[in-house]
Amino acid sequence: MNKPARKAGPLLYLRSAIYYLLMVLSLMVLFIAMIIASPFDYRWRAALGRVWARFQMWCLKVICGLRYRVRGAEHTPDRPYVAMVKHQSAWETLVSHLLFRNAAWVFKRQLLWLPLLGWGLALTRPIAVDRSSPKQALDQVIRQGKDLLADGRTIVIYPEGTRVAPGKRGKYMPGGSLLAVKAGVPVLPVAHNAGLFWPRSSFVKFPGQIEVVIGPVIESEGKTARELTRAVEDWIESTMDELPEQ
Repeated sequence: MNKPARKAGPLLYLRSAIYYLLMVLSLMVLFIAMIIASPFDYRWRAALGRVWARFQMWCLKVICGLRYRVRGAEHTPDRPYVAMVKHQSAWETLVSHLLFRNAAWVFKRQLLWLPLLGWGLALTRPIAVDRSSPKQALDQVIRQGKDLLADGRTIVIYPEGTRVAPGKRGKYMPGGSLLAVKAGVPVLPVAHNAGLFWPRSSFVKFPGQIEVVIGPVIESEGKTARELTRAVEDWIESTMDELPEQ
């Protein structure tokens, strides 16, 4: 069943509390492990991140009754690309460790200030931008993104810039598309309905099954950033219309 139990009773609060406790404890272990691994190649830290993400998915499944299914994984290219992902909750930031090879995230730099989580993120070589300076942020995404792509990393970006509620559409920003055009790499669009089960700013995690759909790559060659952004938005939003809404 994809329909979450919208009435959060005491049991759901208890299950979510247990999950959060395990998340914090595992974050402490992950942070210590990443500090130990920091002198070594990035791939060691990436592997630790994947182990932690798998543990999070297991906890969500066993404790909260929240599972997920991925369709379209065969579309993932074996060359550098920019993944542009619908942004509804914190869940997709966790599972992206498992969906994308050697991921590097684009996010607001304030996340680096979060205890444990932010400190761990800093060790993954992210692109942490100051959203109060849009032009500077865009230049940073292009500059750092091209270097990371050349190093074999996958750039993960949320084109709407912030989490949007299920059924809503944010404004798609051109940063990811501009990076793809300038670097000559394709875009991999991703749609999902995680916001139904892990709502923004909600303590409770609802049971059910999150549907993730990975689309065919959209080539950047011969397209402007605006055209590429429109193609990505059209695919993601049309796919969102086909996913369960409750």
